[in-house]
Amino acid sequence: MRLHRARTTLTAVAAAALLTVTGCGSDKTDTPAAGTGTTGATSAAAPSVTGTVNVFAAASLTETFTKLGKDFEAANPGATVKFSFGGSSTLATQINQGAPADVFASAAPTNMKTVTDAGNGDGTPTTFVKNQLVIAVAKGNPKAVKGLADLTKPGVKVALCAEAVPCGAAAKKALDAAGVKLTPVTLEQDVKAALSKVKLGEVDAALVYRTDAKVATAGVEGIEFPESAGAINEYPIVALKAAKNAAGAKAFIAYVLSDKGKTVLTEAGFQAP
Repeated sequence: MRLHRARTTLTAVAAAALLTVTGCGSDKTDTPAAGTGTTGATSAAAPSVTGTVNVFAAASLTETFTKLGKDFEAANPGATVKFSFGGSSTLATQINQGAPADVFASAAPTNMKTVTDAGNGDGTPTTFVKNQLVIAVAKGNPKAVKGLADLTKPGVKVALCAEAVPCGAAAKKALDAAGVKLTPVTLEQDVKAALSKVKLGEVDAALVYRTDAKVATAGVEGIEFPESAGAINEYPIVALKAAKNAAGAKAFIAYVLSDKGKTVLTEAGFQAP
């Protein structure tokens, strides 16, 4: 009897030891190896977006979008943002003619509608900012321009954007509201070109966006005028149906609409939508 009990006890101890060894082996198997499994994926922190994102954007977005593009690339090391800036009407035409673009940001809904009516937008455009006109003049305002009526004075040369361009359409609306008729010495295809005429001293004044006058601090100042409040432009943005980098397009738009994007835009003088 004692011998039988001893053998039984020894068998139980051996079985317990075996279970302990097996349990330890199971723990090792369940632990992910370095660089694999959940732990590895978390530590790798792979970027959510890769590849090139081609963005067609209104000329007035040049400075802000350039900054947002760099910030976006920093947040997504595998991504590169390439911009084509210009007049919204020109960009819309290029997109409808098949130019390779992933995102379109227009300075006015009219030019965006040209793209969406052609079936080239992917989803509904989102208005992300607004912008307002000022009268850009040389530092010191040598012609003493105080409002739109002063632009009609003898000897005052004015540059405007062409009416097909958002800044030109807004300028016409403001001038009509003020009852002011003037003949510009030049009609430009985007707001940067109109502003450059003031910078170069080729004209005395130009109707440009507040944001453009703000960034052109060297030699230029902006004169506010009341009629601009009735000619504010809305800026819509949309991903394009023919986008080669659809994921990148959506991610960039999300970044523009994010709190970080809003901060960059409002600091530049853009208004909330």
